Amino acid sequence: MERVGSGRVEGRDGVGAGPVDRHVLERTASHLAQSQLTRLESYLPFLATTGNITPFIGLLGTVMGIIDAFREIGTQGTASISAVAPGVAEALVATAAGLFTAIPAVIAYNYFLIRIRNTAFRLDSVTLELLASLSTTASKTRPVPVGAQG
Repeated sequence: MERVGSGRVEGRDGVGAGPVDRHVLERTASHLAQSQLTRLESYLPFLATTGNITPFIGLLGTVMGIIDAFREIGTQGTASISAVAPGVAEALVATAAGLFTAIPAVIAYNYFLIRIRNTAFRLDSVTLELLASLSTTASKTRPVPVGAQG
């Protein structure tokens, strides 16, 4: 049986459960790699959502603080600092809270995304090296046909 040309690979020493189709190995390795990458990526949507939404939550708090400041101006009939300051302070705290949450979330998202992409690249490389090694081993252990000896 031609092991390499037919796309079939046997165990390391040519002994075992018999030949395994190279395509089966590739699909299995791909499936296993994809399941691990999916597990690694499972928290990325949370980080992405947090990084995208929290500035808007901060902005909402800012708008509410400014509305409160204008309400106080209307109630007191004057635009004194004592009337405006509490609403502006509330607005600034909301903005800071939104940014304080969003910035680390975006940094973490990008950090983990790069790590996952690098892991995917390494998995692909290891899989290709393994399959090449198995093919090379299979071709070296190919039995010599009976009539071809010396």
